[in-house]
Amino acid sequence: MTAGLGTVASAPAAPARRRRRMSLPVLLLVIAGGIVAVALIRVITGADDLTSSGTVGAALRLAVPIGMAGLGGLWAERSGVVNIGLEGMLILGTWGGAWAGWHWGPWAGVLAGVLFGALGGLLHALATVTFGVDHIVSGVAITILAGGLTRFLSALAYRNVPGAGVTQSPQVKPIGTASIPGISQPLQDLEKHHWFILSDVAGILRGLTVGVSWLAIVAVLLIPLSYWVLWRTRLGLRIRSCGENPQAAESLGVNVYRMKYVAVIASGAFAGLGGAFLSEVAAGIYREGQTNGRGYIGLAAMIFGNWRPGGLAAGAGLFGYTDALNLRSGGESVHALLLLLAVLLAAVGVWNAVRGRRITAVVAIVTAGLLLWWFLATDRVPDEFVGFAPHLTTLLVLSLAAQRLRMPAADGKPYRRGEAR
Repeated sequence: MTAGLGTVASAPAAPARRRRRMSLPVLLLVIAGGIVAVALIRVITGADDLTSSGTVGAALRLAVPIGMAGLGGLWAERSGVVNIGLEGMLILGTWGGAWAGWHWGPWAGVLAGVLFGALGGLLHALATVTFGVDHIVSGVAITILAGGLTRFLSALAYRNVPGAGVTQSPQVKPIGTASIPGISQPLQDLEKHHWFILSDVAGILRGLTVGVSWLAIVAVLLIPLSYWVLWRTRLGLRIRSCGENPQAAESLGVNVYRMKYVAVIASGAFAGLGGAFLSEVAAGIYREGQTNGRGYIGLAAMIFGNWRPGGLAAGAGLFGYTDALNLRSGGESVHALLLLLAVLLAAVGVWNAVRGRRITAVVAIVTAGLLLWWFLATDRVPDEFVGFAPHLTTLLVLSLAAQRLRMPAADGKPYRRGEAR
């Protein structure tokens, strides 16, 4: 019979099969292998933007809003609440960040963006946790509401303001940047030689250490901080127990409603921070529609990361990198990316074949063959495809990772206090 979070069984149960986590040496080996693969593709294709400091810096800036949206989704879903409304909370954050940043400075804008996003999270928690509204319906409604609300607020706040209007704010004063002193010029000189591996590593390091926004540094630090809170503290254990078995958590004295509220409001706050980054750092201005689906891509990054902060960061970096290639060099680098994707998918196919996952292996190898044929048959991809590349990457990654995903057991399921499972 079940008691609390544990189980007392009359007969011994078979031990659960545990997934082996990637150790630090293996992780470093994977990163090194990825850098070598990208460097080889750069040498073969001549697409130097693949590892340039400009591309890496742009990838970091583009990954931050996606990563913050994904982190928000992680907090919400670990408590058992699906948050499709992240896109709307990003929108609220972009408006709040630009409006307050215009009035009182950039850091006040960051705080306002977080508060606006948290208000969206509070509304989602009120609808789903207190009133039992379907999580998807509530999330979609919040996204629609956010678009209309920010347009209404712009009409009020920016009436007769030069350079502003119903669809955009005035220019916002930028947040400062940080660089590690003394390494910018040496790394730039090394990058310009285009040497195999050495220049690639120099470009990557320069993109990550020179001219980095202070807000980007804060956002990156929030990922390990979230891991520590959710997996190493009593609060995190309670939140995760609500996402796995809320009835058992309730039987142990956990206030499930309170934990869900905390997690979903925090979810909105993270998304609001991502929105403030978009309007204050990435663009320096609020524009209607500037989130461009990043809330949904953040959800995809969270799923790709198997509801864990490290995997989420990798997913956000992947999508940000693809988008950066699109913006900086267009068809040339995306064409080189076809070869890289073909190699990676072939490796995934072989790995799955060895593990006995035949369907995934066949799909991966066939897709790799099609991408290789496309690369060899053309010199440049169409401009229409270039803009779609980040979304195609999202679809490919999710389709191949789907068999290894394990969402929280009670994610999206209704919960009423006092009800038995």
